[in-house]
Amino acid sequence: MTKNGKTMVGCNEDAWRTTPHIWFEIGNKKAPFGAAFTGSRFDGANGYAPQSGMNEHGLVFSRLASYHPENKNSNFKNRLKITNPTQYLKDILHTCKTVEEVKKYIEKYDHSYFLEDVFIYVDKTGKYIVVEPYKIISGNEASYVLSNFCPSITSKEDAFKLERYKNGVLFLNNKLETDLEFCRKLSDTMHVCREKIGDGTLLTSIWNNTKGTVNLYFYHRYDKTIQFDIKDELAKGNHILKVDSLFPKNEEFEKLASYQIPHNNDALRLFLVFFGLFFAMSSVYFLVNYVKNRKTNSFNTIKLLLIPFGLILFYYMFVLSTNVNIFYFASPYKSSSSTLISFTSYLPYVLLVVMIPLIQLNLKLIKEKLWNTFALIILSLNSLLYLILIGFFVYWRFYFNF
Repeated sequence: MTKNGKTMVGCNEDAWRTTPHIWFEIGNKKAPFGAAFTGSRFDGANGYAPQSGMNEHGLVFSRLASYHPENKNSNFKNRLKITNPTQYLKDILHTCKTVEEVKKYIEKYDHSYFLEDVFIYVDKTGKYIVVEPYKIISGNEASYVLSNFCPSITSKEDAFKLERYKNGVLFLNNKLETDLEFCRKLSDTMHVCREKIGDGTLLTSIWNNTKGTVNLYFYHRYDKTIQFDIKDELAKGNHILKVDSLFPKNEEFEKLASYQIPHNNDALRLFLVFFGLFFAMSSVYFLVNYVKNRKTNSFNTIKLLLIPFGLILFYYMFVLSTNVNIFYFASPYKSSSSTLISFTSYLPYVLLVVMIPLIQLNLKLIKEKLWNTFALIILSLNSLLYLILIGFFVYWRFYFNF
């Protein structure tokens, strides 16, 4: 937002990571401008990947997850390749003063590398550019709102379906100011707090391009802020601060930090891998066993149900191990990219329904010794793993629509 020569940029980082940081990097001969960055995703030797930031000349940027279809006919093939995206994003702020300079810098590169991101850059004059995978859009409006979409391929009607974007636009329809209180209220209006775990807006940063300051608000709490003066912090040299340690204890954040899923707990991930492999091998075993005993075994046709069910659960263990969204959004989870993944989200309910009759059948087969010992052991182990999975599903709230 720009008014009376003053520009303010607000950024909400909506993530379920628990490692928000702010850090300050001084310039060097090749990249002379010092800059401050915020981010929560650790990128190994590169440090944390920046989600937003501002340099000492008041150039601000923010990064948002978005969707854009791949364009195989783009004319970017002869451009420079982005080999280190974290350093690339940092270097832009370390070497550019204005959005015009940013545009020239980015146009040297094949920025379709960021196929699932959209960026906005704003300088202290209020001019801005929106960087999509295949297009750069320039603007100079007094206010501009961006959410998780590429403007060039998204209609206003579709954009308004995103509640946070709609809330921001409607808020700015009534008034436009550039004081911190107004910016705080706007950021609060656009913040996210999901019902299931309470995750959503991990960090809000409000950058004052004119004064060179940033105000942080932690984990969608807007009653306390911490302000940093960029030049003062750069005078201290390179340093990084853990954001949650700067604020009073936040019970909602503690709840998020203690939530255990395969993506933050290696033991859980190994459990799911083991379960999946066991279900797959069980399916193979029951197929072979069915063929060998199809004329002699009682209840042999049950194996025809266990064979596909094991394979389906094998795939579901893979889905749970690779798709973090399932654990945070409402159940049954609806995937925007895969109907099959959406379908598997009903498996916990199926497992719950078949559990009692399956245990009854299991006990009957054991009592009457209708199957051979090894087949009974495999069936019993499957039943045990089903029960353990149901326990996990209850903990992960897969049986509740919130």
